[in-house]
Amino acid sequence: MTNKPKGRTTRKKTRAEFETVNPNAAGIDCGSGEHYVAVPADRADNPVRVFPSFTADLHRLADWLIECDIDTVAIESTGVYWIPLFDILSERGLEVIVVNARHVKNVPGRKTDVVDCQWLQQLHTFGLLRGSFRPDLEITQLRAYVRQRDTLVQSAADQTRRMQKALIQMNLQLHNVLSDITGVTGLKILRDIVAGQQDPKHLAQYRDRRCKATLEEIEASLVGHYRPEHLFSLKQSLDLFDNYHDKIAECDEQIEVVLNVLAAKQPTTDKAVAKRQTRNARNTPKIKLAPLLLQMTGGHDLTAINSIDGYAALKIVSEIGIDMNRWPSEKHFASWATLAPQNKITGGKQISSKTPRSGNRVAALLRTCAATQARANSALGAFYRRLAYRKGKSKAIAATARKIAVMVYRVLAGKIDYKDPGADAYDNAHRERSIRALKRKADSLGLTILEPAAAEVS
Repeated sequence: MTNKPKGRTTRKKTRAEFETVNPNAAGIDCGSGEHYVAVPADRADNPVRVFPSFTADLHRLADWLIECDIDTVAIESTGVYWIPLFDILSERGLEVIVVNARHVKNVPGRKTDVVDCQWLQQLHTFGLLRGSFRPDLEITQLRAYVRQRDTLVQSAADQTRRMQKALIQMNLQLHNVLSDITGVTGLKILRDIVAGQQDPKHLAQYRDRRCKATLEEIEASLVGHYRPEHLFSLKQSLDLFDNYHDKIAECDEQIEVVLNVLAAKQPTTDKAVAKRQTRNARNTPKIKLAPLLLQMTGGHDLTAINSIDGYAALKIVSEIGIDMNRWPSEKHFASWATLAPQNKITGGKQISSKTPRSGNRVAALLRTCAATQARANSALGAFYRRLAYRKGKSKAIAATARKIAVMVYRVLAGKIDYKDPGADAYDNAHRERSIRALKRKADSLGLTILEPAAAEVS
């Protein structure tokens, strides 16, 4: 008789097996010149094939996947090379998910294109891949116009900096007396300079009545050392500046057309846009965005949220659409926008809770909106200032941006009609929460907090 060691049990070791979730799955590793495609081994003699990136070959790729009875495809997001393939496969009725390359590159030894597509196919078969968010086709079209507009605005800003450099090289100190050299006064002066006018008194007569600088200050700033090469640079930059703004106007027309189409698909709403005293920035579209967005979203007014104007609401909607069912909850939405803490816990100890770095455009926009609340007399402003005092400005911006993201989700999901309670209401509510917390702490310590005595009336 053999004696077994006490306290030790013997168990039969079983190997955990993954459950097949997507039996008809394929994986594609995209590239600029060719795409590597992998299907299950029992679907073809050669389960891995290479297709060039020409359009005709992409249709052959789709035909081959359909012949192999594939109904879902995982594509690794590589630059913008995956976009035409995604569109063609989607049009052919296949379910296509785009996966983040960082989520599938953690296993060493899988860097070749052939193994890479097989690895994608295997992971997708077992349901281990999560597709990235991509809005509907019409929202994607609106997003393309809005992003193109942002690119043109940045290019116009580059030309503004080049014009200012040319002026400085000729010692024309116009930027020291005007807040914006491309404003009403500045553009009139620049156009006259490139036309050949160099008389400071004549140029200073273009001063707008709203300009803070005096006529004498502007005149003194326009006494410079004119050089033909710098005048040539100034003229070209000014021409490009005007050309970019013409293209921006064309983008505005296309944006308005798409907004009208999307708004026409929604039932008519009798809600009115929230009226707030906001100053229209010069680079905002010259169309009435707020009413169109209100109709497009089914009466959900994003501009009621402090710090979000019509242009910011347009950018948000163009990135995420209006269907909040794509995210299970507001916490999932904040996490997708990389505005939620990314907790790292090892050995039962939290080593980091920083928000992850990302190029999420919604996150960058909401952070900008949050920064504008630093001095605002709103509940968001009071929340920002309280955190900035305790944690610093950078963490206050991140926390406020997350709060705005939650508000955006709730508004578009139809859960709330946001109305700002004001900074005083927020401060009072925070004071009451602090008092309740102090009372709970005192009760746990067996202490009693005395209420302040009422002031005696003499």
